Amino acid sequence: MAIDRRREAAGGGPGRQPPPAEENGSLPPGDAAASAPLGVRAGPGGGSGEIQPLPAPHPAAGGPHPGCSSAAAAPSLLLLDYDGSVLPFLGGLGGGYQKTLVLLTWIPALFIGFSQFSDSFLLDQPNFWCRGAGKGAELAGVTATGRWDAGDLANWTSPPTTPFSTASWGAAGNLSNGSGGDGGDTPPLPSPPDKGDNASNCDCHAWDYGIRTGLVQNVVSKWDLVCDNAWKVHIAKFSLLVGLIFGYLITGCIADWVGRRPVLLFSIIFILIFGLTVALSVNVTMFSTLRFFEGFCLAGIILTLYALRIELCPPGKRFMITMVASFVAMAGQFLMPGLAALCRDWQVLQALIICPFLLMLLYWSVFPESLRWLMATQQFEAAKKLILHFTQKNCMNPESDIKGVMPELEKELSRRPRKVCIVKVVGTRNLWKNIVVLCVNSLTGYGIHHCFARSMMGHEVKVPLLENFYADYYTVASIALASCLAMCLVVRLLGRRGGLLLFMILTALASLLQLGLLNLIGKYSQHPDSGMSDSVKDKFSITFSIVGMFASHAVGSLSVFFCAEITPTVIRCGGLGLVLASAGFGMLTAPIIDLHNQKGYFLHHIIFACCTLICIICILLLPESRNQNLPENISNGEHYTRQPLLPHKKGEQPLLLTNAELKDYSGLHDAATTGDGLPENATANGMKSM
Repeated sequence: MAIDRRREAAGGGPGRQPPPAEENGSLPPGDAAASAPLGVRAGPGGGSGEIQPLPAPHPAAGGPHPGCSSAAAAPSLLLLDYDGSVLPFLGGLGGGYQKTLVLLTWIPALFIGFSQFSDSFLLDQPNFWCRGAGKGAELAGVTATGRWDAGDLANWTSPPTTPFSTASWGAAGNLSNGSGGDGGDTPPLPSPPDKGDNASNCDCHAWDYGIRTGLVQNVVSKWDLVCDNAWKVHIAKFSLLVGLIFGYLITGCIADWVGRRPVLLFSIIFILIFGLTVALSVNVTMFSTLRFFEGFCLAGIILTLYALRIELCPPGKRFMITMVASFVAMAGQFLMPGLAALCRDWQVLQALIICPFLLMLLYWSVFPESLRWLMATQQFEAAKKLILHFTQKNCMNPESDIKGVMPELEKELSRRPRKVCIVKVVGTRNLWKNIVVLCVNSLTGYGIHHCFARSMMGHEVKVPLLENFYADYYTVASIALASCLAMCLVVRLLGRRGGLLLFMILTALASLLQLGLLNLIGKYSQHPDSGMSDSVKDKFSITFSIVGMFASHAVGSLSVFFCAEITPTVIRCGGLGLVLASAGFGMLTAPIIDLHNQKGYFLHHIIFACCTLICIICILLLPESRNQNLPENISNGEHYTRQPLLPHKKGEQPLLLTNAELKDYSGLHDAATTGDGLPENATANGMKSM
């Protein structure tokens, strides 16, 4: 038969057994030829897996995939298998030097946590009244934090240090709905004045403010950003978010091209320059412009530290290391109110937030480049020096190199570096789909978080506990903390894909029930015999909002972490930048709606609720990355494909052919055109029965 002859020509004899059927998306083990690219082989049920070499392609199967390097030009498998050979040679995470480096990625998370939540204090919109009228006089205006307008509900507009500290930055913004946290110093909020009253009350040339965040003066009170100038507050919040979005996109591409370390160090230098200059701003325009550049540099620090942390860890400890960093960032969130009360002035607070980054200047001498990135981009000369540096720091014996990493490295020193840009992902078949799915998940998770926050703190829910700035702040922070703790358990039990799917389903249910069930309750509450009151509706609204904030925080966090694991090392920062920028776009909808006085809020919620349903379907297309080696190049990422949620039963055949089985049919049509003597009853699936 022609199929048998092709199998023999590929290297197997007549008695050679066909390769065993693998799970959908996994790869069969091949001959360990030094010129073959790598693939990811999944364990049973899509669980733990390992890097396995792919069999050399059949000549009739055509050339390599456009996004993959040529097999003849690939370096030794031993060097490309970083998690299986290089990392164990260095002692994994057990080496003292590696532990020190991981600790150095945790410490800045506290400083970044301060920067993340600074907008909540610098740009909090206080109550205000005409100077000289006295505190007991009627307020000249009720800000967006008033009980009758949720306004600035979700504008903790700082992006995530880690994927687990992100949801709170989208929902923890000025959530207060009542009197300030100063007790009796600020008057109670009146009912909303009509438009005419507002116009007359704003005819004032000097204001007194009731700031509730522990500061004596903030940006709003310094430049009187109230009444006709209130829109400038939202522009100031835009500036940091837009800077973060551009920073993620640009610094991600640069970090894949020149390395993680240079981007980290230059970002530290410039955030010190721009961040300290923000404290010296003379007007709100200068403040907003400098905040844009501060956000740009902050994005570079967040992105590179996150990538370095992932690339230092072995497969079984990546999630734990990332979770610790997220909890350190949350510590900054919890400590921020005390820091504001200690500083009392917004300029001192801004300087105190930025000054700790001075300590990170020492990273130039103590923090090396990512060894994994050097190996993946074939910079073997620099990689050799760094490996020797690691062995010296860990006091290791070079003779412990059982697998022969150093001899193989010596053979490849003459190779030219091969760096890749994120745009190469466009030519791939599977990788771009995975990244797009995670971008949509991130956008949806962060975008809908604002909707849940506004519903919980909006004018329709009057809860005394939530009428205080600090109660609002710590409520949202506690929800984020509970979400991270739940993620630890869920991801351990269900894996990355299963956990993401579960939290997305919870988000969709909370959103749909809040949109549909609450309207139904409101309709029946109008009937006197229904037994339902507005308080019942409020309680349901609070419950669904808490569940939605809890789940959407986890969705956004896991989307970023998932992307870091399935994106190849050569373009990891670029992929992370895309997902984090998508998160920024999701959060950008909150200040936009606030700027338009909450117009379009309901449509905003409807759109993101529909997106959650689409995301539930798309998550099923993602691979499972738990306990699997990180893909190093685009070829690895291409074969990092979907496995079934449930393992196959014993003896059950998969519905889809594996790559090895597809190769058996790759030259069938070519053989038919050249007339190689196929029988008349031969078909693509074998022999046709007579």
